[in-house]
Amino acid sequence: MTTADGLTASPRGAAAASALSAGRARRRRADNLRGWLYCTPFLLAFGVFLIWPTVYGLWMSFTGTSLAGTNTQFVGLDNWVEALGDPQVWTSLVNTAWFTVLSTIPLVLVAMLLAVLVNIGLPGQWFWRLSFFMPFLLASTVVSQFWNWMYNPQLGLINTFLGWFGISGPAWLQDPNTAMIAVVITTVWWTIGFNFLLYLAALQNIPDQLYEAASLDGACGWRKFLSITLPQLAPTTVLVLVLQMLASLKVFDQIYQMTGGGPGGTTRPVLLYIYEVGFTGYRLGYASAISYIFFFMIIIVSIAYMVIASRRSVKA
Repeated sequence: MTTADGLTASPRGAAAASALSAGRARRRRADNLRGWLYCTPFLLAFGVFLIWPTVYGLWMSFTGTSLAGTNTQFVGLDNWVEALGDPQVWTSLVNTAWFTVLSTIPLVLVAMLLAVLVNIGLPGQWFWRLSFFMPFLLASTVVSQFWNWMYNPQLGLINTFLGWFGISGPAWLQDPNTAMIAVVITTVWWTIGFNFLLYLAALQNIPDQLYEAASLDGACGWRKFLSITLPQLAPTTVLVLVLQMLASLKVFDQIYQMTGGGPGGTTRPVLLYIYEVGFTGYRLGYASAISYIFFFMIIIVSIAYMVIASRRSVKA
């Protein structure tokens, strides 16, 4: 009698089959071991620089840890209760949300518009692509210093330009009514290039046959945009929207360097308040509690994105 793998059903055949099976098992174990060895450097870095700080930061939020190294006793939920009742925390969260709204909308819509204009065949496309993307390569310090000069009330280019038309420009970064808008304008100019490239890549992947069929049906350019371009850009728009919201929620650099959270705390985001509490006020435990409140907000945004993406995949 012959088995399915060609070995005879005899003691010698059974031994050969057992040896073959054992050899395969050893090869699988060896492959698994090599795989884990290849992953070990990443796993070590992941654990040391992400998992451990996350766990330790959570523990710290339940203690009175100070930057001076004193008062490290366990305080339970005291830091969390204080943070939830701290008006400065809520003000900074509102500032962060307001900045996110003000910056996300133009960074999505304007990026889409610029990509559409370049994609329709404007002369010198390489120049436009370079111009829109180049600011994204600049360091935050360079961008902040450049726009600080632009917003200077006496010598800045913006107020000088307005003065040519008899308009007295405000003190952009010192006026509570304009400081946040000024930072948003800077952020849009600085970071729009990344979203622009995402939209441009998505536009170039839309099949030309769709537009040709629409032309045969008598559709004009605006109708093509509404019926073909926008639906085809929907997945990219969701991606850009979520990425931009997460980036805006984590704003710190440009506000720290341009306004320092002023005037009067009107531009202070939650990360800057955490920095001030932890490294100026020396209250690391309390700063950690605020950090995790903010962290849970970002988790909520991420879950919302996953829900939206899963619903789109089901409909598709």
